[in-house]
Amino acid sequence: MTQPAGKQLALQWQCITNGHNGDNFVAELTLSNHAAAPLAGEGWAIYFNTCRKIKAEGIEGGVAIEQVNGDLWRMVPTADFGILSSEESKRIRYEGLFWVIQETDAPLGFYIVYNDGTPQARAEAIGDPRILPFVTEGQRNRSANDKVPLVTPATRFADNEKLTLLAADAVGKITPTPLESRLGGGQFVIDAGTIIAHSDALNAEAAFLQSALADAGVQAQRAAAGRGIVLQIGAVHVAETGAPAEAYSLEIGADGVVITGASKHGVFNGIQSLRQLLPVDAFVNPLPALAVPFGRVVDAPRFAYRGLHLDVGRNFSSKQSVLRLLECMALYKLNQFHFHLTDDEGWRLEIPTLPELTEIGSGRGYTATETDHLVPCFGSGAEVEGSSGTGFYSRADFIEILKFATARHIEVVPEFDVPGHARSAIKAMNVRYERLKAAGQLEAAEQYLLTDFADQSEYESVQLWRDNVICIAREGAYNFIETVIADVKAMYAEAQAPWTTLHTGGDEVPHGAWEASPICQAFMKEHGMTTIQELQDHFLARYRDILKKHGLTFGGWEEIALKKETVDGVVHHGPNPKFVDANFRPYIWNNVWGWGQEDFAYQLANAGYKVVLCNVTNLYFDLAYEKDPSEPGYYWGGFITTRKAFEFCPLDIYTTATVNLFGHDLGDSLKDKAKLTAQGTANVLGIQGELWAENIRDAGRLEYLAMPRLIALAERAWAKDPGWTFVADKAVRDARMDADWNQFANRLGQRELPRLDGLVGGYGYRVPVPGAVLDGGKLIANVEAPGFVLRYTTDGSEPTNASAQYAGPVAVSGTVKLAAFTTTGRRGRVVSVG
Repeated sequence: MTQPAGKQLALQWQCITNGHNGDNFVAELTLSNHAAAPLAGEGWAIYFNTCRKIKAEGIEGGVAIEQVNGDLWRMVPTADFGILSSEESKRIRYEGLFWVIQETDAPLGFYIVYNDGTPQARAEAIGDPRILPFVTEGQRNRSANDKVPLVTPATRFADNEKLTLLAADAVGKITPTPLESRLGGGQFVIDAGTIIAHSDALNAEAAFLQSALADAGVQAQRAAAGRGIVLQIGAVHVAETGAPAEAYSLEIGADGVVITGASKHGVFNGIQSLRQLLPVDAFVNPLPALAVPFGRVVDAPRFAYRGLHLDVGRNFSSKQSVLRLLECMALYKLNQFHFHLTDDEGWRLEIPTLPELTEIGSGRGYTATETDHLVPCFGSGAEVEGSSGTGFYSRADFIEILKFATARHIEVVPEFDVPGHARSAIKAMNVRYERLKAAGQLEAAEQYLLTDFADQSEYESVQLWRDNVICIAREGAYNFIETVIADVKAMYAEAQAPWTTLHTGGDEVPHGAWEASPICQAFMKEHGMTTIQELQDHFLARYRDILKKHGLTFGGWEEIALKKETVDGVVHHGPNPKFVDANFRPYIWNNVWGWGQEDFAYQLANAGYKVVLCNVTNLYFDLAYEKDPSEPGYYWGGFITTRKAFEFCPLDIYTTATVNLFGHDLGDSLKDKAKLTAQGTANVLGIQGELWAENIRDAGRLEYLAMPRLIALAERAWAKDPGWTFVADKAVRDARMDADWNQFANRLGQRELPRLDGLVGGYGYRVPVPGAVLDGGKLIANVEAPGFVLRYTTDGSEPTNASAQYAGPVAVSGTVKLAAFTTTGRRGRVVSVG
């Protein structure tokens, strides 16, 4: 029978309500057939991805829906389906766990498979559904318990009311804020006659400056001596810093510019500050002469570790996207790039010794066996090529990234996630095993095998996988780790890049893993182990020894430094004393307000671990900026505005903690949480922002999520403590915070974001969304980054660069549409009032 092609089918999805039968939601899919041929009631299955578990019972519409694995689901017709004729539609209603309040929550990546489960099976892409608006309270709130207000033009207006547009000379010119800065009283002009004078030791830094000036319009020349811009290494005296080698001074006078760094890195930091003093317009429209103000800057960072994490395992980001991100990191003096190269859903780096890792683990698409590539995830769809789930960095690509980062004094910290989050590696090594086994090479086949095929352990990871944990009692696991490290180490050596830390992941190993693995149980018995914790500690100790041999620090998520104990049926976590002196570096992420684990970072630092703070409540940049259904991103850790990142107090995270995940006042629930001791404070290496990629399906989404929150991260990582914690009176403290935010918001609106309009050809940051109200027939509007141009219409059309510019309260009638525009005319999200 002729069946509709996938592209002839269409889907529409709608949240009906949340808070159904407790913490459940009801949603509806509408399947439409636009083919001339009918869709029969048998012989097909529709696959799709959703991270919300669907209840098997109570599904209406003549279909059954079942989980395949992870976030992949399968919908098949039942006897009640009948036939879907041409231009007919069928509604399918189902109930799922938890809630769906954002467009991001919708199921994605639909494709139909005809003759599913047979050798004649074929898949055809349908695509993403049309998502209907969230308009009712039941659609917009997680439950009746959800007190987090929906963001509207009116609430944005209220949030921005304390902001004022500052005069240009009152806005800080360098971000992050320097320790000391005195600017003004004249200008030095950089033009084609300007010499960059430097020693051979600073060739790389001078070359970078020369290129940066060329981008802004000036072709400066380099020489060993001369007047103009002098780069030199020398003593720089600063009162307090976590990284004295990064200190610099910048002096600008009538005779020129002198940048003195305590090291090459210090010189580079001074170059970035000079770069920020160039006319902002020159980044979009290069100028033949660049005037910079006279003055003196003396500066050094607060923290030695100032990082950004990018996940390319869940969805792939191109080499070009990575280079663009590194350029932005360098501008704001971030110095650690945590490169999350592997996860359950993808292995993204070529390992020459183990080619199967990318042959199998770097692609996603329809597959019956996963011996060709992995299954679709996060809506990546049926097609392998061109999918957001497909891609990897060749050895040459990775070396290029390393060289690019090293030239900008950014260390790349690679992450190969084990023993959980390892499904892509497991599946790839299974293919290797079967190939060599079939060739009669059983010993070679088992050399890198990561699986116990007889394992009957029952578990489910946070991401819903049931087969994503390495068998850590197999010698293949350690052979695998050693080989990956050796191949990667050769890449760093060829790139002449520093490699001090390997991030091992180590997080979210699901309860139940290894419990019914014959290999693990035999190993435990042989070595006198009685608990899974002991087995895991054995794995960590062996991994530590491997890294010690290679001179690498053992980085990992907080779980690597925590032990679990069950008392009276309740699981308790605490610092694991076994690895305090083992060169472990925990990266602490889980401080969700109200979950009871808010102080893990301080517990571990006080216990002696050197920690990096990655707090989800302020620094997870993959989470949605605000509670608006059209705002992309998850929200399991809250909604992360740019101001939330700016307000992060690393050494007293409780300062700005006010409400829990559902918007309820925290009261005194944090009063007994651990505070940092003096020794604990010394053990805080720094902070890091996180960009997880479940929702990063293209380069535009990556840049939207990263900026401008990255700039706020840099401010908190580099600039001195703003002192808010030490203001006892809440009203006074809030006023101080408002004033500091106003200054920073003006920097964003008047300098930083306009500069990004030209940097690397124009960086796709999130354009601020206006706040607006109608009062007495007048439109009153504002924006969270003062300095942006707002344009509006009153005839129902979308605003354009030719629309009326908002300059103050203006009489209007009807529905007003309003948007912010960048200096290059790129429009942000349109809001409507009236």
